[in-house]
Amino acid sequence: MTELRNVEAELTRFRARVLVASAAVLMCFLLLVSRLVWLQVVKHAEFDDQAEANRTAIVPIVPNRGLITDRNGIVLATNYSAYTLEITPSRLARPLEQVIDELSQVIDIQSRDRRRFRKLQEESKSIDSLPIRTKLTDEEVARFTVQRFRFPGVEIKARLFRNYPWGELASHAIGYIGRINQTEKKQIEEWPDEEQGNYRGTEYIGKLGVEQSFEKELHGITGVEQVETSAGGRAVRKLASSPATPGNTVVLSLDIKMQKLVEDLYGDRRGALVAIEPKTGQILAFVSKPTFDPNLFVDGIDQENWTMLNESLDKPLLNRALRGTYPAGSTYKPFMALAALETGKRSASQVIMDGGSWSFGGHVFRSHGDHGLGPVDMHASIVKSSNVYYYSLANEMGVDLIHDFMKPLGFGQLTGIDIFGEVRGVLPSQEWKRNYYRRPEQKKWFAGETISLGIGQGYNSFTMLQISHALAAVVNNGVKNKPHLVIATQDSTTKQKTPIPKPAPVDLHFKPEHLAVIKKAMVGVSQAGTSAGVFRGAPYLSGGKTGTAQAVTIAQGTKYNASKLEEHQRDHSLYIAFAPAEEPKLAIAMIVENAGFGAVAAAPIARRVFDYHLLDQYPSEQDMELVRQGKAGAPVGVPRIASQVAWPPSAAGAAAAAMPPASAASAAALAKAAPAVPATTAAAPVAAPRTVPTAYHPGTAIHPAFVPR
Repeated sequence: MTELRNVEAELTRFRARVLVASAAVLMCFLLLVSRLVWLQVVKHAEFDDQAEANRTAIVPIVPNRGLITDRNGIVLATNYSAYTLEITPSRLARPLEQVIDELSQVIDIQSRDRRRFRKLQEESKSIDSLPIRTKLTDEEVARFTVQRFRFPGVEIKARLFRNYPWGELASHAIGYIGRINQTEKKQIEEWPDEEQGNYRGTEYIGKLGVEQSFEKELHGITGVEQVETSAGGRAVRKLASSPATPGNTVVLSLDIKMQKLVEDLYGDRRGALVAIEPKTGQILAFVSKPTFDPNLFVDGIDQENWTMLNESLDKPLLNRALRGTYPAGSTYKPFMALAALETGKRSASQVIMDGGSWSFGGHVFRSHGDHGLGPVDMHASIVKSSNVYYYSLANEMGVDLIHDFMKPLGFGQLTGIDIFGEVRGVLPSQEWKRNYYRRPEQKKWFAGETISLGIGQGYNSFTMLQISHALAAVVNNGVKNKPHLVIATQDSTTKQKTPIPKPAPVDLHFKPEHLAVIKKAMVGVSQAGTSAGVFRGAPYLSGGKTGTAQAVTIAQGTKYNASKLEEHQRDHSLYIAFAPAEEPKLAIAMIVENAGFGAVAAAPIARRVFDYHLLDQYPSEQDMELVRQGKAGAPVGVPRIASQVAWPPSAAGAAAAAMPPASAASAAALAKAAPAVPATTAAAPVAAPRTVPTAYHPGTAIHPAFVPR
């Protein structure tokens, strides 16, 4: 039986299929159109930016770091350009060690370069470009350029390097820069967005001293450059740029020639000296010996030099002026005498019998040489440096009264100097001891512990910065100025200098007649006291106080004998001084570690500093050698004119010698730009005496105690 086809039903199904297929096609078309609209209209701007980003790159332009100069314009920190060979580990096609081995056949790569690279790699991310060699010569650049196709992920870059032309000179004050580590990167991430953006591309940052404290002034403003790149990421052409603004010049209060003189006078000895202008708080010399060469840190210090610096018994990395704390010794006595006057515990005329020792609680406190000075008043106690006078005074005052008087002077306090890292030291009190010690039996203050505080021993522990700051306040009629190293910044574009704002002076409200007693007694020290031999023949009046501080405790009943002690166990030599006495222009506090009596090692250096600053005299070579040996008194030989002694110093050429030829020429240009001086010191003209007041002529209402007795 034949089945008839239902044509009508088939047509109906066919039409339905066509309709569904058409709807599907239309839907797909609509989807394509909507996607096209989404991509071409809605997302046009975004994808256009992405396309442009694939074609171009935004490259930060790191600014030139600002210069650092001394008060006379001598450049202390500058920059030079040099080529570096850098590796980006994430872009290497072969194992890193294999690449370095192959590179060493083209460029000289030492084992220390490899160690430094591994250290940098530990501190950085894999995407960072890290230097394997720095300061390439032109020949090395040419050799690598020919072989560059063999080393994807390795390239030569021109970078700016920091340079410290005078090497170790004033290194603790100036500081140094180094590569930003992970800790510093995390700190930068906490900065405001604008400041973070300004450090894009920056790889080096200040690590110490002025370089660290004035980092943002020195850094400058980062620029940007838009470049067209190839598919391989290489720059083809520059499209647009916004130049970087160099960092500002930072002007220090240091007199770098005075600094050099002091460092030379210390020689190989350890110690610290701080010289301050009492009326301004400006620091003219900030010495810590031994020093170190900051150039070692610029492109990453190698392990040998780091070990040498870090493990040396002399601790060259320790900033002794800022962080070294010492007992003040007898230099504390003028401040104790002022405390006695101001608190009413003693009058200047009160006489104490110095029999050579003082007993308290069964303990005998000794004097120098165990011999008595007889009856001494306040003036004689300072001039002759009577221990007994101040043992009894400390007992009368008590630890808390001493603390309360010394604290406003800055002892045991942060001075607020404008570089980081200052330590507080110790100005003891009963509260301090309760907080410092843990065991209950250690927390109690015993009356016997107060006695040695009177001569600057015991728990007393201060920095030379604190002592010089306190001395400056006393000789400035009780007006305290904040000490500072930076006096101005200079705009890199306009060359306009901007003074650094400083806080208003603080008047400690000491009575003028009390200050006069102390200053007159300190003048007596340099005229007829313990430092009289050192200041013999000086055409100006100075005040001072010698000090000898114990480095180790000597047992009861045992006499001090330096020859039987190790060098580092011997007494420290201290001296504080100011000059000219009537209107002080300079206040100095200094220590020569383990050098013995203050008049032997420390005071001779202070004399030469005053001669330099007040008389424009520079000591003879013979005299400088005697000072370094601790055998000097008053200057010997014929002094030279300080302003005409050669600069740059001959010993400071090491940093320039280590630079590539182009940068060495740059350093030579900087030296040429410094104040003109003769090329050698041998023929330096002899200094003519400069007129400086040699006698006081004060108004009696201001300095009644200066009137001769």
